[in-house]
Parts: sequence; structure tokens; C-alpha cells
Amino acid sequence: MLKAMQSTFLSALQRLWLAIATGFGAGRSRWMPGTVGTLPGLPLAWAAAKTGVLGHALLAVAMILPAIPICGMAERHFGRKDDRRIVADEYLTFPLTMIGVPITPWTLLAAFFFHRFFDVLKLPPARQMQRLPGGWGIVLDDAVSGLQSLAANHLLYWTLLRSLSAQGL
Repeated sequence: MLKAMQSTFLSALQRLWLAIATGFGAGRSRWMPGTVGTLPGLPLAWAAAKTGVLGHALLAVAMILPAIPICGMAERHFGRKDDRRIVADEYLTFPLTMIGVPITPWTLLAAFFFHRFFDVLKLPPARQMQRLPGGWGIVLDDAVSGLQSLAANHLLYWTLLRSLSAQGL
């Protein structure tokens, strides 16, 4: 009886981890799963921004850290290095791209674009991070791409979007 309960609990836990890893189904999209899988990060970034810059930064790190074992478990489950269905690395690193940037439709759109752009481009050291084993490689390349996106988002905001926001656009 106890073994059956343990097995049921572990099975439910594994299903939960897989649901998180696949973005609650977003990663199973036939059309650009990484892009679709980034979408759950939008409300996470919005919510994190409500906590101030320091709170946002701490929440971004708090989302990235559990993504490492979650993505590693999903990789073992699917049996493929960084399987395209695994998108927790996309949406759980997205809030990183918005730290210190006011949340507006324009900044969210820019951050979304930059996050996908730098994730696909894999500028150093993101490409080197991707070579790390398991969840480390899956998540840290996206975290580095997220930092690159953060820099680009700040540059864009302070040079262009701030004036657009002031004009009510």
C-alpha cells in the first residue's frame, strides 16, 4: 500500500515537472515552440516588475534556479539534449529581460523580440553555456541570452521607447 502511494505521488510529481518544463503545453506547439513557450513569461515579468527593481531581480533568479533541475529532468524524460518541447528555460528566464525597465506594451514587445533573437543567435558566452550538461546547459544559455536582451532592452528604452511612452504611444 505504501509503495503504491509513493509510486502515485512520484508519478504525479513527474507529471507536474513535465507540465512546468513544457510550459503547460506551450512547448508542444508545432509552430515555433520556443517562441510560443516564451509567452508564459510575459505575465511573470509583469508580476515581478510590481515588486521593484531589487524584488524583480530576486524573483528572476528565484525562477531561474528551479528551472535547472526541472529542465534536466525533462531532458532525461524525453531522452534528447535540450528537446524542443522543453520551454521552461524560455519563460522562466524571460523576467530577467525586464529588470529595471518600465512595463509597457512596447517594452514587453521589445524584450520578447530581443529574448528570442539572442536565444537563437547564441552570442558568446551563451553558446558555451549551452554545452553544459543537463539542465545547466538548457537554462544557463537562456539566462545569458536574457542578460544580453536586458542590455538591449535598456538601450532601446533609454534611447527611444522612453520618449514614445512620454508621448502616450
